[in-house]
Amino acid sequence: MGVKKKKEMQVVALTICHQDLETLKSFADVEGKNLASLLLHCVQLTDGVSQIHYIKQIVPLLEKADKNGMCDPTIQSCLDILAGIYLSLSLKNPLKKVLASSLNSLPELFLPEAIHHFTSRLQEELNTTDLYSYRKVIDNISSCMENFNLGRASVNNLLKNVLHFLQKSLIEILEENRKCAGNHIIQTQLMNDFLVGIRLSMMLVQKVQDFQGNLWKASSSPIWQNMCGLLSIFTKILSDDDLLQTVQSTSGLAVILFIKTMFHPSEKVPHLISSVLLRSVDCTSIPEWFMSSCRSLCCGDVSESAVLFLCQGTLAMLDWQNGSMGRSGEALLVDTAHVLFTLSSQIKEPTLEMFLSRILASWTNSAIQVLESSSPSLTDSLNGNSSIVGRLLEYVYTHWEHPLDALRHQTKIMFKNLLQMHRLTVEGADLVPDPFFVELTESLLRLEWHIKGKYTCLGCLVECIGVEHILAIDKTIPSQILEVMGDQSLVPYASDLLETMFRNHKSHLKSQTAESSWIDQWHETWVSPLLFILCEGNLDQKSYVIDYYLPKLLSYSPESLQYMVKILQASIDAKTGQEQSFPSLGSCNSRGALGALMACLRIARAHGHLQSAADTWENLVSDARIKQGLIHQHCQVRIDTLGLLCESNRSTEIVSMEEMQWIQFFITYNLNSQSPGVRQQICSLLKKLFCRILESSQVLYKLEQSKSKREPENELTKQHPSVSLQQYKNFMSSICNSLFEALFPGSSYSTRFSALTILGSIAEVFHVPEGRIYTVYQLSHDIDVGRFQTLMECFTSTFEDVKILAFDLLMKLSKTAVHFQDSEKLQGLFQAALELSTSTKPYDCVTASYLLNFLIWQDALPSSLSVYLTQQVACDNGDKPAAVVERNTLMGLY
Repeated sequence: MGVKKKKEMQVVALTICHQDLETLKSFADVEGKNLASLLLHCVQLTDGVSQIHYIKQIVPLLEKADKNGMCDPTIQSCLDILAGIYLSLSLKNPLKKVLASSLNSLPELFLPEAIHHFTSRLQEELNTTDLYSYRKVIDNISSCMENFNLGRASVNNLLKNVLHFLQKSLIEILEENRKCAGNHIIQTQLMNDFLVGIRLSMMLVQKVQDFQGNLWKASSSPIWQNMCGLLSIFTKILSDDDLLQTVQSTSGLAVILFIKTMFHPSEKVPHLISSVLLRSVDCTSIPEWFMSSCRSLCCGDVSESAVLFLCQGTLAMLDWQNGSMGRSGEALLVDTAHVLFTLSSQIKEPTLEMFLSRILASWTNSAIQVLESSSPSLTDSLNGNSSIVGRLLEYVYTHWEHPLDALRHQTKIMFKNLLQMHRLTVEGADLVPDPFFVELTESLLRLEWHIKGKYTCLGCLVECIGVEHILAIDKTIPSQILEVMGDQSLVPYASDLLETMFRNHKSHLKSQTAESSWIDQWHETWVSPLLFILCEGNLDQKSYVIDYYLPKLLSYSPESLQYMVKILQASIDAKTGQEQSFPSLGSCNSRGALGALMACLRIARAHGHLQSAADTWENLVSDARIKQGLIHQHCQVRIDTLGLLCESNRSTEIVSMEEMQWIQFFITYNLNSQSPGVRQQICSLLKKLFCRILESSQVLYKLEQSKSKREPENELTKQHPSVSLQQYKNFMSSICNSLFEALFPGSSYSTRFSALTILGSIAEVFHVPEGRIYTVYQLSHDIDVGRFQTLMECFTSTFEDVKILAFDLLMKLSKTAVHFQDSEKLQGLFQAALELSTSTKPYDCVTASYLLNFLIWQDALPSSLSVYLTQQVACDNGDKPAAVVERNTLMGLY
């Protein structure tokens, strides 16, 4: 994988208008040390990154000014220009944040003047009449409210104007959207602008200090009138199903926020919102302004989507913590739940279903917040036996296998939260004999294991009440889950649930006893069923358990490897015919305990759970056991044993002498595998081993060069690096000897394929690139005339795969390594290629093409062709036309 180049920061340089530029020039001093000179230098740069340096010097320069600096026309003009610069920068330009950060440190002496100029410049922005410039103004107001003191003060000063601008801009954007019906690109842009406008309106209500008081709530107040106008717009958008649902959703949030902010007294807000959600508003008892702004919500037929988004706004915008809304807030929470349940049976549109699931999950979060405030009145309404929790469970069961991942995730949140809700209603009581949890656990366990939602809910239940209570109902649950791991679609769910369970169980057992005896119980519960599947399960079960479950178990409990090895070794050593838990050595159709042992050790080593390979060979598994695995009748046992030797979590781990001997032993007996998949795995694993030899040899070479006395980390041998390097070289030479011996005339296709593929990997891994000082082995050094002839004879194979592999191997060797420079032999090879090219047998023509390609690579074709043409001319004695045609053809090829 290539290294991703770090992307350079792109900053668009700031610019100013001609008038401001002339102003700076007029105030700049000769020495270039005042603020005007600084800004002039800054704006004359064309590189935005360089301008950052000058911007950061503004405040330090002003800090040096004396008290009379406030009246300095230079500073006043510069502050005005700075305000213009800030508002001219785009929202995404880093210079905007840098400038705001610098001006936040402006000396207090200059704050009034700076606020005045910012307010003046912002007012000019608000006066714009270009609809397609509204977005820039909205972005500027938004950025002023985000961690920028001068900007926030300016917005406060112009709050009436800002609200009026928002009302005007939103109305005009809606009208323009109507006019552009059919132009989807323009409409999308307009709706995005509208969405940003709604969010800005909400930000102002939440952050501007003026809204904390009641002075603006007078009906004659311009701020109040603008607020009513904005609320009317949001209500209209909420009920317009032709607009984007994101816009409708945000409008629902804004409606509830504005009602919460504007309605007085605030204690009656929950009751008012309840009546809106339940469509039972008493029009005679509500204020005139509310009726005027929200008439469609009070008297009209409110759409399902509008009610849904109002529920979302209710849960998101009201304060549910600490019971601040009292009994009316609790009643609103219950009413909202019933409204959502009604909507769940009515809504069929997929996007609205997604919204509904999120809002229901949000409702459970709000319910937990209310219950945490010690609300006794809600205990009966929200405990596990209540109708609301029953409806929530029904929703979870109905949607836990929904096609949308996001919706399934929401059902998990709901289930987890409703368990927490019930816990809060029975706080202080013992959870174990609680009828709700007992019944819920039993009902889940009664379901079939092919239901995916069952795994998620059981995982939540384990986290809530502990796995020991579930195991008390049925101890065979781990075995049942492992049994279904033959189904690929269930494997991720099953392995995640098992991990949740064994983690929870271990934590519980450790907390219950200080003795180490608890580990035996844990092993019996979680490891023994695993070993049973590895020995007796079907092929799919074993494969998925090894890939998904075993790594998680060993990662959480590496010490369990000792237990696995002990049990499996005992099973292997058991006498034939003796009653035992697992099959011992296995057969061609069964991996047996030996296969399980090798799989466990392979996974443990690949994930770094073995201290060192030396410890493995000395303490865990014997030489005889490894050899049994390398020549086992079952191909996967052989592969796992080879993987144990070849794979390591550290690419520089040194290959021990024992490993090299076992690899040599393996190659002797396993080149003739008839399975293409097995051959591929063998070649892949050996290539990993060669890469490890190469990487570790580089480390050994550096140690040797530095003449370091300390041993390499996790060293497998106690010998000098030079000795290990020589062992590597001898091992690779020995491997190549075995591989070339396997290419004898008449050897099978599978043997030749394996040998040539492995030789190709050796040539590829141990090539000598430019800049590499040392390579422990080079295949070209072991290529003599006899071995070259062996490779050339592979071209005679009737299998094209063998021809391709032999040719590719020759191409990977250096030209100097090919001992075939005799011109007579080259001429004979060329003659043979020409004769084969005229054969009626297709594979002869293919052989000819490879021979000619090889001659081209050797730069031998021109000389061979020249000699051949000379011979042809000399031999022409009557068949001149044919000779001429053949000669012309060959010359054309050349």
